[in-house]
Amino acid sequence: MAGVFGLAGGERVGGLRELAASFVVPGPAGVAVRDRLRVSAVDAAVLAEVGVFLGSLAAGDLAERSRQGPGHGHNAASWAVRKRSLTGKSSARWAGSITKASHDQWALARRGQAAYMAWLRGQIASIGARLARPLGAKADKRDGLVRGYASRGEWHAKSRRLQTLKARLAVVEADWAAGRVRVVRGGKRLANTRHHLAAAGLDEQAWRDRWRAVRMFLAADGESGKRFGNETIRVTDTGRLSVKLPAPLAHLANAPHGRYVLDATVRFQHRGQEWRDRVTANRAVAYRIHHDPARGRWYVTASWQRAAAPTLPLEVALARGVVGVDMNDDHLAAWQLDGHGNPVGEPQRFFYDLTGSTQHRDAQIRHALSRLLYHARRCGAGAIAIEDLDFSDGISREKHGRNKRFRRLVSRFPTAKFKARLVSMAAEQDIAIVAVDPAYTSRWGAQHWQQPLSTTTRRISRHDAASIAIGRRALGHPIRRRTTPLPSHQSDGAGHRIVQARAEIRRREGTRPLVPGPRTGCAPPGRGAKAGDQCAQHRSGHPAEYGFWQQDSLPLSL
Repeated sequence: MAGVFGLAGGERVGGLRELAASFVVPGPAGVAVRDRLRVSAVDAAVLAEVGVFLGSLAAGDLAERSRQGPGHGHNAASWAVRKRSLTGKSSARWAGSITKASHDQWALARRGQAAYMAWLRGQIASIGARLARPLGAKADKRDGLVRGYASRGEWHAKSRRLQTLKARLAVVEADWAAGRVRVVRGGKRLANTRHHLAAAGLDEQAWRDRWRAVRMFLAADGESGKRFGNETIRVTDTGRLSVKLPAPLAHLANAPHGRYVLDATVRFQHRGQEWRDRVTANRAVAYRIHHDPARGRWYVTASWQRAAAPTLPLEVALARGVVGVDMNDDHLAAWQLDGHGNPVGEPQRFFYDLTGSTQHRDAQIRHALSRLLYHARRCGAGAIAIEDLDFSDGISREKHGRNKRFRRLVSRFPTAKFKARLVSMAAEQDIAIVAVDPAYTSRWGAQHWQQPLSTTTRRISRHDAASIAIGRRALGHPIRRRTTPLPSHQSDGAGHRIVQARAEIRRREGTRPLVPGPRTGCAPPGRGAKAGDQCAQHRSGHPAEYGFWQQDSLPLSL
């Protein structure tokens, strides 16, 4: 698998895409916690000076790393040369942190470059195929033909866009061959905001404060065996934070060995005991200090790796049932299913609002997931089934055409953040996450479950039905409720084969049990007019129901 969650692919068989197998998502491999630093004015000034100085070194090292091209990964000598040049300007530990961060940044930009090339090639192929079709031509899935453009104007606009995409692809391919990446330290969005300060509601000084804050470098990886797990940025078990100063700024030290101890103390409320156990055992903990100029606050983030927990087998994870979850733009639709695939209880909906700032959206997602996990723990389910969604390739204009509303709707789905949050939070509750193929869940769920479960007092939505389909697919059951037999006559000879129970269940494919008495509800068994009358089964010679006579056979003398 490409990742924890990815776009579930497959070939089309008979007009339908082949479904991928469900799997249990591995748990998180790392932990990160954050706390606010209530620093004094002197501490803030020292941290800002150190961060700006190290940020300038990081910017120069990233430029040098980009000039070395793709051959750097196979040449450790070039990395050592960069580290030695930075050691004289700062220290050996800061030089190691800076060079490693530059290498990771270059590798991340390289992966993004490869993904952008693949996206451009896909767009070029899609537009080229549609341009080759006649105007107004309909799609033919059997022959693999796409639809043509609706008008001449659209065809002309798409032909111009095709040339633009080809020019972009040529530039990206040249950068890829040369090993050159384009990275903006501080972010391209904030850099472009400099030219639109009035629209962003900022003045020049406010923008410069933000630009300087995001370009600071105050991060250090941990080292196992060192005191409190980190020699560069050290946090003791009592919450005392100190920073190893670079050589040019050693005059700012207020502690021995060129260290600066802050007046503010650190207290991690979340996972505090786990963090304290690591630092007291001198196990590696990485720290990052950053500044939020909009709020005027400083924060410290601690992170460490976890031992990889063994992934549960799918059968074990689903032994206590599952909660199927359908993710939507404004709510999560959930329904509990037992081991046989039957919906239990009432459908649940957990609403959230994805408008507003990034912090507001993140808080809404965490709140909805907390309620979902509480519901799963309360009903006793051991797993949560969710679609294996990835909309990174599904929001393009060529896939959804002029439907801008739907493209915006899909782009608002916080799939990456949602999946990361769900996996991390579920691991703390010992609840497994099962990813299923998202193909046809909404359509088939509405077809087979929406109307049968709707009553005069309960209206089942399409999303509720989709949650049942997702849960049944995770359990290995077909989405439809039962398989209708092929009767050869009106009796029960064909049996009542159902797919509701597993194959090992006894009498799963047996016929309907024989109940004596009439087949109507007007009289209880054994109380009808024909009860106990064996002649009633011989319909050709059956006497009248209420008659007291019976025709004699013809005399032999005649």
